[in-house]
Amino acid sequence: MVLLADDSLFLEHTAPPDHPERAERLLSVRAGLEAATDTLRLAVSLTAGAPTAASLTAGAPTPTSTYTRLVVADASDEVLARVHTPEYLTQLGHLAGQSGYLDADTYVSPRSIAAARRAAGSAVTLVEAFAAGVGRVGFALPRPPGHHALPDRAMGFCLLNNVAIAAAHARALGYERVLVLDWDVHHGNGTQDIFFADPAVLFVSLHQFPSYPGTGASSEHGAAEGRGHTVNLPLPEGGTDGVYAAAFERVVLPIVEQFRPTLALVSCGFDAHERDPLAEMCLSGAGYGGMTASLLATLGPSCPLGIVLEGGYDLEGLEASSRSVASALWGASPTRPDAAHAAIPRAPEAALLEISREQRAYWKLP
Repeated sequence: MVLLADDSLFLEHTAPPDHPERAERLLSVRAGLEAATDTLRLAVSLTAGAPTAASLTAGAPTPTSTYTRLVVADASDEVLARVHTPEYLTQLGHLAGQSGYLDADTYVSPRSIAAARRAAGSAVTLVEAFAAGVGRVGFALPRPPGHHALPDRAMGFCLLNNVAIAAAHARALGYERVLVLDWDVHHGNGTQDIFFADPAVLFVSLHQFPSYPGTGASSEHGAAEGRGHTVNLPLPEGGTDGVYAAAFERVVLPIVEQFRPTLALVSCGFDAHERDPLAEMCLSGAGYGGMTASLLATLGPSCPLGIVLEGGYDLEGLEASSRSVASALWGASPTRPDAAHAAIPRAPEAALLEISREQRAYWKLP
């Protein structure tokens, strides 16, 4: 069973002309998720026939599998205030019904503040479902995205930090150790800042570097008791499926295994896709499925995994990538990336060596 936290209000955050963060992005992701279940139904029908009692007991996918849709509520002021300052929340309230830019990249339309509260609520609803024992994996589709939002201001298309709000809520619900894995192509500076000194939240980010917003060097480790619980993997442009797979195998998964999260969230940007216009990475859609599958296998059956949508600005890339991630959540083996994505050039190899050196002060790495 895959939980889905989505809402029609997310399409009412309307973009100015030619802005890359537009409503069509969400439609493409929804199409990808639907395609994943269509493929699953067909594959099961062709290879397994009618489901058996044993397969149903084991939780195996069936030809009629579909998402369990959650009813999404707005995030409350109490929940938002665990991450954002009261002054900032008041400022956002005053922007309700207005249109304009908050900075060079970040805009509001008349329904944007309502959408942002509901967007944060989608990630919170997913965490609450896990806490209630309803499912182990799920996908939240918040729009606007969130990982650049700081405690006191909007930034980088983001108004509220959806994944950070969900992580803080998970801690309030009693989850002892929360993983936030951010594979958006841009560094999740807002999430890092929020948990920089918190040892109960492990923040791991793979991102193109240097790139917007300019943060996320491998030397940024966290502070005070949280030192070592910020793990940055700044990668040079051109990163392929092979580069990301190597980063997972050498750094990400060993650290996750040692941290032993009791709940995991992914800031799931699809803008490292090879088609994306705002970055220069070369991930395929299948690469995203591979990362999801390897993370699931490392977490083990007792740790819930919530995928929370962030960036991604090519519609075809969004559909292919979300389809692959959803297929991995359903338990399907990801399609093998083609051979062109397998080699690791010298620059990313050097970056991974440097990242490993930095992290060995805190973690045992191969």
